[in-house]
Amino acid sequence: MNVNTLEILLGKRWILKSREKELYYRMKDEIGTVKRFLTEKLGYQVIVNPYLIKIEKIPAEPENWMGILDFKDVLDYAFLCYVLMFLEDKELEEQFVLSELTEYVQGQCRDRAVDWTIYQHRQSLIRVLKFCVQCGIVKVTDGAESDFARDYTSEVLYENTGASRYFMKSFTRDIMAYESPEDFKKEEWIDVDEEKGIVRRQRVYRSLLMSVGMDRTDQTEADFDYIRKYRNMVEGELAELFDCELQIHKTSAFLILGENCQLGRCFPEENTLSDIALLCFGLIREEIEKGEILVPADEKIRISREKWERILEDCKQRYSSGWIKSYREMTTKEFLRAVTEYLEELEFIRIEENQVFFHKAVGKLEGRYPEDFTGGNKK
Repeated sequence: MNVNTLEILLGKRWILKSREKELYYRMKDEIGTVKRFLTEKLGYQVIVNPYLIKIEKIPAEPENWMGILDFKDVLDYAFLCYVLMFLEDKELEEQFVLSELTEYVQGQCRDRAVDWTIYQHRQSLIRVLKFCVQCGIVKVTDGAESDFARDYTSEVLYENTGASRYFMKSFTRDIMAYESPEDFKKEEWIDVDEEKGIVRRQRVYRSLLMSVGMDRTDQTEADFDYIRKYRNMVEGELAELFDCELQIHKTSAFLILGENCQLGRCFPEENTLSDIALLCFGLIREEIEKGEILVPADEKIRISREKWERILEDCKQRYSSGWIKSYREMTTKEFLRAVTEYLEELEFIRIEENQVFFHKAVGKLEGRYPEDFTGGNKK
């Protein structure tokens, strides 16, 4: 399948010439056909230089799944910032050893003592370095991070690729005075004319393309009004670019991608957890149809954590014979945790004070096995 230009650009962090030379030149030739959409409708900065092509993909609202999923601790993000700072003084293709980096990081951490004899601190840095290697910020020339996990005196030789300087977004003003995430959100719209509706338009297109869906709330009423008023224009423009369908309801709107669309991470994914999630959503629909779960006027469904866990247990009891071994043999506690964390990551559910709140997208998703299901092939 020939994935279109926009799907590639929006689905990748960046395209490094050193790694994907053929794709780099293809995108460089084709980016002019979609640049206007990226800049006018999404408000995204397009970076094209001799080393890489990157679209600064800023969401309308930050969400859980937009983080670096391999990171486990706030310290991981702090270490990543220190690595990027360290690389600022390195030339393209300049090599350095791990001990140079660890000394630099240790010297920068003034608010929290870093001790490389502590295994958790080493593991945190290893996660960051593996991420940096994976996305092309640095290359391993000799050695392995796993050696550092066993012995903090072990060395690894790295090479700077030069990509690190393009990892962070470029800000139009000094951010040292910023005190909250809200300050960064305001920064995104500083130079955009609110009066002409540009901010609203860009928020709408970002929400449709980068989020599970748009939820109608007091805060998003103006955006929701825009999408209803200009529905035909928005739907027509997006349908020309992607295999998709715009669906608008009373309190929500969704961009449903077709089978021929490969726009980044989509649900359902090709894994057992996605299958389990769909089956759980089917059981929730059953509960709604029986009147066991009530749908309020604002369509924001919530149930107790206890009821949620009963639904998951019922799902495992009914369908686990059709799953791979690792999920079949999970204890109830392990299963509850795995499914709940997955759905929280995708923001299909939110848990607050023993209440489980469901995203409205859950009402559009359902999976069932055939009535004669016995654990064989699934439909």
